Amino acid sequence: MTAAEISRIAGVTRATVSNWRRRHGDFPAPSGGTDSSPLYDLEEVRGWLASRGQHTAATPSGELRTLLRLREPAGVGTSDLLLLVLAAARRPAELTGLLALADADLVKQANDAAAEVADVVPDTEPVRFTTADTAVLRALLLCVRDEGAQTALSVLAERELEDSAASGAYRTPEPLANLLALLLPGTPARVLDPACGSGALLAAAARRGARELYGQDALPVQARRSAVSLLLAAPEAAVTVRAGDSLRTDAFPGLAADAVLCNPPYGDRDWGHDELAYDPRWAYGVPPRAEPELAWAQHALAHLTPGGHSVLLLPPAVASRASGRRVRAELVRGGALRAVIALPPGASVPLHIGLQIWVLQRPEPGGPERKSVLFVDTASDAASGTGPGAATGTAAGTASGTAPGTAPAAGRGGTAPASHTRSGSRSATVDWARITERALGAWRAFTESPDTFEGEPGVAHAAGVLDLLDDQVDLTPARLVRASRAGLAPAALAAETGAARRHLAEAAKSLARTAGYEDWSPAGATAREWRTATASDLARGGALTLLRTAPDAARGRTDSGTGGSGGTGAPEARPVLTAPDIAAGSGPTGDPAGLRGGATAPVIATGDVLVRAVAGGGGPMARVAGEEDAGALLGPHVHLFRPDPARLDAWFLAGFLGAEENIAGASTGSTVLAVNPGRLRVPLLPLEEQRRYGEAFRHVHELRAEARRADRLAEETARLLSGGLTGGQLLPGGGPSRGRDTTAGDVPHKTRSRGSQSAR
Repeated sequence: MTAAEISRIAGVTRATVSNWRRRHGDFPAPSGGTDSSPLYDLEEVRGWLASRGQHTAATPSGELRTLLRLREPAGVGTSDLLLLVLAAARRPAELTGLLALADADLVKQANDAAAEVADVVPDTEPVRFTTADTAVLRALLLCVRDEGAQTALSVLAERELEDSAASGAYRTPEPLANLLALLLPGTPARVLDPACGSGALLAAAARRGARELYGQDALPVQARRSAVSLLLAAPEAAVTVRAGDSLRTDAFPGLAADAVLCNPPYGDRDWGHDELAYDPRWAYGVPPRAEPELAWAQHALAHLTPGGHSVLLLPPAVASRASGRRVRAELVRGGALRAVIALPPGASVPLHIGLQIWVLQRPEPGGPERKSVLFVDTASDAASGTGPGAATGTAAGTASGTAPGTAPAAGRGGTAPASHTRSGSRSATVDWARITERALGAWRAFTESPDTFEGEPGVAHAAGVLDLLDDQVDLTPARLVRASRAGLAPAALAAETGAARRHLAEAAKSLARTAGYEDWSPAGATAREWRTATASDLARGGALTLLRTAPDAARGRTDSGTGGSGGTGAPEARPVLTAPDIAAGSGPTGDPAGLRGGATAPVIATGDVLVRAVAGGGGPMARVAGEEDAGALLGPHVHLFRPDPARLDAWFLAGFLGAEENIAGASTGSTVLAVNPGRLRVPLLPLEEQRRYGEAFRHVHELRAEARRADRLAEETARLLSGGLTGGQLLPGGGPSRGRDTTAGDVPHKTRSRGSQSAR
């Protein structure tokens, strides 16, 4: 094991381990590795720690992760352990007794239990646990007992994916999986996911009442993981999962499902274009080589019963690429495409791209004619930061902008490049409640009465089939719903614009009041000089406590499902406060699924000072946690300073910790500037003087918040005014009277006569 792993199991820093090596002659000698990266024997290290009364601080999932890293290549197989997770989850009352067994008895019980469930997990080898595997077996059973089967499952899948060429697998975020499942009308009983990944979409379908779940994935580890996960999450459903490439080797050729849910791999040009050129699934045209997503869309339609629905998550380029125009046209003309819903960037990997949801329906012979397609843009408010949330001064969301073109290529089975999965700090603030409300509201109203659906200008619009079948067949929702605003009545737009202007005026007055704070005075002829201490010094003196989420929470390439989080209770029930939340001034918006099971995520309390761990970008570097933040988990890339209120004022601390020159002095790196929290410096002042500074810093915080709110409202007001002028609903002040039809070349008679006389 490495020095980093020793620090993790001992619950100390790596610097402490280095000190142990230098100061204690009986510290275990390296058993391998190099001089710069030595490796140590796990049992020797544990014995040394025990001799010093240093008990392990690793969580059960962390212990399991360490033992899996140390196992020999010819040791216990992950497939066997996946089976054991399932068997152990079905016998929760027996786990404590199993852990107390002797090694030989434990191995026999584990072999028997795993063999009993071997037939339900695809591509597993015969179970052959030996006494050499007992350490891993005990760690696994302890993890299932104390942190849950899903946590153990994620650790196992994570380990096998690290050894796979297709790294970077990720789980579809649970709110997004739920939205895709909710878009299925009724309660479909039989649901298929042909690129099931970790099984998140099928689990969401099971929560909707599906009783037959079918999944296939090209990565065997993902197929096995999905099978076990679904058997745990939906014990009453019939689960069938197979490994293999669904496009090339369909495991369910005769299956007619009530619904298909799918988050297929994007941008994969090696999807079998040449060998599948004459495949009968291409009822709407042969997908071009550069359009694998249209192959997945037709594969889904081929597996539906007549009238059944499919919901797919696709990159935005599928709606507009020239190469896919003919297939898009046939999907629209044939009535198979029912809706396209745009999501804001940050909703799912790749985080920098606003993905789209396509809702398809297999036409019924003799069924109704489909005259229109629904388009919804849920990204409009999230991208601009406007809407009701902005009017009340809360951030509806931030986004980095939608990149044109195709999303980066992803591996089979719902995988994506690891560089994207590690970009949690770039994730936009996503208001899932608002997105879900808008998407479902428009979809349900449209399905109830497609011919009379009126939509919502700027958000939802039902476009006629004939209007879509032009030279481009561009199905981008933002283009179509923005164009639909021209149909809004002038009086309605004028009322909306008037309300926006009133909100802006109120925000401007509030900003002026905040900016008018006059309790500032010059320090004298020269700037005040400070006697300072570092945050490390203050922590050693007990004036504050410095906390941060363990690195395991941010380093993984797979999600943790619903794994536990080192002493934080149930992380799935808590939001996560992220670095972008601090920069945007929003409440906690992070996904708890992004915290791995072995992570130690502190729970935020009112009065904590939160500092972004990476310098740069827009927005403040620090803030004081308010009541809306209390109870949230601390996300990765955020430092938490918990001051002793009898010695440090929170606002005073936040103001100086987040100062530009302080951050610069405590940062290291060239491209990415990482903030060393212990090096941040704080002036040593009496508490009463700290409070005076703290009050001033609080006013600065309010000024920044009011400025953000006014900026959002100004953008929204300008957008409404500009759209009303160009759309013909609003007239400029001082212009021709209402109702007069004049053009740039039509000049009133009297004005023209006076002009002629002047010319003469």
